[in-house]
Amino acid sequence: MKTMARTAIKQALKANQSAEICVKGWVRSVRRGKGVSFIALNDGSSFDSLQLVLAPDLANYDQISRVGTGACISVVGTLSESPAAGQKWELQVFEAEVIGAADDSYPLQKKRHTLEFLRTIAHLRPRSNTFGAVFRMRSALSFAVHKFFQERGFLYVQTPIVTANDCEGAGEMFRVSTLDAAKPPQQNGDVDWSQDFFGERTGLTVSGQLQAELFATAFSDVYTFGPTFRAENSNTSRHAAEFWMIEPEIAFADLAADCRLGEDFLRYMVSYALEHCQEDLAFFNQRIEKGLLDKLEALAKAEFKTITYTEAVELLQKAKQKFEFQVEWGCDLQSEHERYLTEQVFNGPVFVTDYPKQIKAFYMRLNDDQKTVAAMDLLVPRVGEIIGGSQREERFDVLHARMDECGVPQKHLDWYLDIRRWGSCPHAGFGLGFERLLMYVTGMENIRDVIPFPRTPGNAHF
Repeated sequence: MKTMARTAIKQALKANQSAEICVKGWVRSVRRGKGVSFIALNDGSSFDSLQLVLAPDLANYDQISRVGTGACISVVGTLSESPAAGQKWELQVFEAEVIGAADDSYPLQKKRHTLEFLRTIAHLRPRSNTFGAVFRMRSALSFAVHKFFQERGFLYVQTPIVTANDCEGAGEMFRVSTLDAAKPPQQNGDVDWSQDFFGERTGLTVSGQLQAELFATAFSDVYTFGPTFRAENSNTSRHAAEFWMIEPEIAFADLAADCRLGEDFLRYMVSYALEHCQEDLAFFNQRIEKGLLDKLEALAKAEFKTITYTEAVELLQKAKQKFEFQVEWGCDLQSEHERYLTEQVFNGPVFVTDYPKQIKAFYMRLNDDQKTVAAMDLLVPRVGEIIGGSQREERFDVLHARMDECGVPQKHLDWYLDIRRWGSCPHAGFGLGFERLLMYVTGMENIRDVIPFPRTPGNAHF
């Protein structure tokens, strides 16, 4: 077989003229006719497959024309204009080789499978149309995250995965320990964590925010984008034990600046997908969520409204619609409330700001009314909350008092208080779960279907 550089199928499908090329990939389907056979070959670079045309005079025609679905093959041939509708090119094959065979037990024999079934074969589901599109989208938007912040001069900081801090209330932590689980060392009836590897109790991070704040007081504008973990025994379609978070922190900024950054970021991500992922979005629009493209195009052009939490409660209390959860000042807004505001009242995205202090974290800046904090949630139609953030409390005395009020032990956060002692400044930031963003952009309804290998209760097999 000729030694040639491999051409990606995405490039082959966009070729401007006939050419002799080598392509390699995995067989999606085989159709054997009387005088000719056809193979649909996909290498993951494109949603579409390249049609291979095999004539009986091919040296190993019988072997190649009977190759199994899922097999990996390499072929050399000439691109020619296709007479079939919907495809510009097909490849007239004159050399072919089986790299890796596949028999009839290959699980992806049918063209369509349920998402539930595909979750059971997470090691093979990337070869399906749906998950090929999902993970190309995930790759593209991962790049777009960095592109957005790098173009604006943000510093990318990698916050620790193993930490002694749980962001105080952000969620249950997975413990990290080298102690003997059956017989851990004891001191006064409790586990003696001083004898553990790190000399104190540690776990997997639930947020990189607090450490990102430290860097913001040195570099002004920073962001972290990495894995986070929540040990919550939740089996809902919106929760996973391992997921990725995007968390920018900006110095010399108030809540209004934080909202502007959140708006710019979400609009950028949606616009990037519309411009660079058209092929995959067309599939999602057709097969996953009807009207997805209209939804995304509307958000990219939308005016982002802003109301206070108090105003939101008043609107909800006046609503003629009945809610499952009663609305009163001081309660946390539920998804049904958030969707009502975005879909029935504003018909678009809306920031809700200034939440009651008792339902928000200790580090959020206390407002002058002493009842609310400078927090914001960005709500979008069909989903509800997609971004949550706040102006951080930069005043040492106020933060110290809030920690006491919330029962946060200061001995574990002395370093966090230090940046309020020396050179403190107003600063703000937000968090956006990357998988939530992917669900919104693709229309996928389960978080397990936008993560390569989902980690949920009872599931860490792959």
